[in-house]
Amino acid sequence: MSQPSLARRLVLNELAKLRRGRLMLRLPEGAELVFGDPAATGGARLEIGDENAFRRIMLAADIGLTEGYMEGEWHSQDLNALIGFFIENIDQTPGMSGSARKALGVGLFRIADRLGHLLRPNDKKTVRRNISEHYDVSNDFFRLWLDPSMMYSSARWAGAATLEQAQANKNESLCRFLQLKPTDHVIEIGTGWGGWALHAVKHHGCRVTSLTISQAQHDLAVERIKAAGLSDRITVKLEDFRDHQGIYDKCVSIEMMEALGDKYLPSFCASIGRLLKPDGIAAFQYITCPDSRYAQFRDGVDFIQKHIFPGSLLLSINRVGALMTSESGFQLERLEEFGLDYARTLDAWCQTFETKLDAIRAMGFDERFIRKWRLYFRYCQAAFVHRNIGVVQAVYVRPNRKG
Repeated sequence: MSQPSLARRLVLNELAKLRRGRLMLRLPEGAELVFGDPAATGGARLEIGDENAFRRIMLAADIGLTEGYMEGEWHSQDLNALIGFFIENIDQTPGMSGSARKALGVGLFRIADRLGHLLRPNDKKTVRRNISEHYDVSNDFFRLWLDPSMMYSSARWAGAATLEQAQANKNESLCRFLQLKPTDHVIEIGTGWGGWALHAVKHHGCRVTSLTISQAQHDLAVERIKAAGLSDRITVKLEDFRDHQGIYDKCVSIEMMEALGDKYLPSFCASIGRLLKPDGIAAFQYITCPDSRYAQFRDGVDFIQKHIFPGSLLLSINRVGALMTSESGFQLERLEEFGLDYARTLDAWCQTFETKLDAIRAMGFDERFIRKWRLYFRYCQAAFVHRNIGVVQAVYVRPNRKG
């Protein structure tokens, strides 16, 4: 019988150091091993069908693991539980995003992934390509599994029975934080497919100017606004916020700031000061990482940054607050965290996605694409469930604001 490969030995050696939770690992030849706490109830299961999966993990750590799934080299009946196992052991898992631990022999090629990430900065030229790769996949693809409002951000589920109701809750929460009035003119940075602007104008009678750099989102948003008869109240511009000129009463941005990366976050915060009146209010929804791990997230790269949102970075609440003060003179007035709502939102999206696989294949998308998106949903869901990341709605105002 041949000896186990070096890659297998290195990976199993690292798994043996993990102590929290329970992992059942099935090897390609059928043998099963248990890692973590053998006495733990439940646990995760990982079935490796191709020895190359070990090589990927040895070379690229967590990115290698995810790429092995995309290529069909391993399987798990519960991706959420499997990813949760590694999150529980994040401080003992070398090479995992957010972990400070390094280990000889695991993640040897992570430097290549990091360099690839650094070559996707969100300057005015590259940001359009970064955004287009995700959001311009196909409007019809997103329609398949989003709710009718086409909101592609965390819902707020309190009191809601459906995803559509929960998304309306989210939209209304931001409207309430902005204290919207019919006389307000709002600048929205990041249009999506126009869901928030439609809600705000229908329910509060304000005007909205919305900025996007996604051609596909721009075109569908304009179509939806026209169909709603609100073209006189909502203007959608295909324009980078750094180029936009104007003065507004309020500003809203929903899960757009993460796309900027740390380097370009100061220019965003400075733009808020430039675009808002002295008594203006800014309300943002953004995904967060723990402040204590921000340096690891900033200096690393993970599956999401490489394969889903190129050039992106989760935000530190402290970092955003400091920049809003230093770059625009704003201070944090209110903050609400609802990460478990995002876990439920992702679960709803994934469940609908799984019912639409035939339609997705009919659009020309292959099994690798399907596995990538399934993993994306469950990867993020597990991170929210285990509070490795969060999502907040935050309100910023200048000192001595009236009202």
